Amino acid sequence: MRYIIFSYIIALFACGKETVTNAEFPLLSVDQLTVLEGNDEKNVFVSLRLSKLSSKTVQVIVSTEDNTAISGEDYKSTIDTAIIFEPGDIQTSIPLKIIGDTIFEEEESFFVVIKDVTNAQISEPKVAITIENDDINTDIEIPTTGYMSSSSYPGKQLVWSQEFEEEFLDESVWIYEIGNGQSGWGNNELQYYRKDNTQLLEGNLVIQARKEPFGGFQYTSSRLITENKFEFTYGRIDVRAVVPGDQGIWPAVWLLGENIRQISWPKCGEIDILEQVGSLANTNHGTIHYSGPNGNRIQNSGSYKLLGNQEFSDAFHVYSLEWDEEKLQFFVDDNLYHTILKSNLSQANPYPFDEPFFFIANVAVGGNWPGSPDPTTSFPKNLIIDYIRVFQ
Repeated sequence: MRYIIFSYIIALFACGKETVTNAEFPLLSVDQLTVLEGNDEKNVFVSLRLSKLSSKTVQVIVSTEDNTAISGEDYKSTIDTAIIFEPGDIQTSIPLKIIGDTIFEEEESFFVVIKDVTNAQISEPKVAITIENDDINTDIEIPTTGYMSSSSYPGKQLVWSQEFEEEFLDESVWIYEIGNGQSGWGNNELQYYRKDNTQLLEGNLVIQARKEPFGGFQYTSSRLITENKFEFTYGRIDVRAVVPGDQGIWPAVWLLGENIRQISWPKCGEIDILEQVGSLANTNHGTIHYSGPNGNRIQNSGSYKLLGNQEFSDAFHVYSLEWDEEKLQFFVDDNLYHTILKSNLSQANPYPFDEPFFFIANVAVGGNWPGSPDPTTSFPKNLIIDYIRVFQ
């Protein structure tokens, strides 16, 4: 009995001493890192930090571990590499190599694993390193069927067109709007717009919405405008396109008043030629927005619905606007579905539809109207535009 009590006292003293000693050790943490893949092999550095200065040398043994990223294909592995903090050091880094390529892939990750540490405590023994894809998905199926509009109209001439036959988008005509705008472009949209989500493929403009983290957002897409590049008043506009569906997807080709910077929206006016919310993949909306007498937004909208089980993602359709001094008329495949007469818009203040407008083409993800994507939503989603033509 005396031996048991004596042993207990020794063990208690030892445990207390160890607890005090460990408390004196700094806490070691490893920063998470997200890096763009790139096309070539490149060095990246993952930061290790101590919570406080140490008078002792701290040694950390580090290895990497596959997750969805594979060693030798996506990154170069590190095995039992020693990282040293000299006394007085508080931060250092682990050098890693990312293997880039030009192949479209989903986001991938691997782990940095702390195998052992001397003279420090471990905050988290395993930290994810995320590799973001920055390659265009060229595995895009371009439909070969669909409606084709006329190349000419009586009494009108083709004054501007984008046929997208070049290798790259003409940036003397189009401007990329970047980011998430103010309050998600005023609609609480969830995507970050960037240039990398646009490509020209087989004579088509492709705007691709992806599920991938970038810039603090979980989705990316592109938004293109012709502001100060091409602006016009009145005419026949034809947009031939394949439009993606699915919950939370919001593609559009539309017009915005060129004086928006001076008088703001909705006073500048807006004309939506192609606009769909993905949960209604068989319905297109033709809409105008403008300001009422008290500065309130007013909209006037009509819808065109495909018959049966057809969806606008199945084939090309042509979305058209006939716009003149007296009216705005909306068509799908030359079927008139909505007419708005200027004489019925006396409450407009000001009436904006006698002024120049510019084009916008984009695919939003989420927002007030479509709502957020859900588990049924698949990515990527492609808005495919064959041409945009203006006749006057």
